[in-house]
Amino acid sequence: MSGTYVPVNGQEAPRPPAPGTLVVDTARDDRVGEFRGVAGPRWSLRPVRGGAEWEVDPAYVRLATPIERLRAETARCNARSEGRFL
Repeated sequence: MSGTYVPVNGQEAPRPPAPGTLVVDTARDDRVGEFRGVAGPRWSLRPVRGGAEWEVDPAYVRLATPIERLRAETARCNARSEGRFL
């Protein structure tokens, strides 16, 4: 995945986090996802418990808080132990 962010209204482009960083998509009810990469002007995120990636405008992404990261990691461990992790 490669591409560059195109700023809107003269805003500075947000810097993408390192792949694997847990972030929150505020446009989708604060859904936590793992940053996968840049796809054109959007960022690709993957559900923590596995599943299909989705794309989001970087303006709607923030880093996950410590409690959000803990909850996401716990959900990942539970999914893996139940055989649901992809």
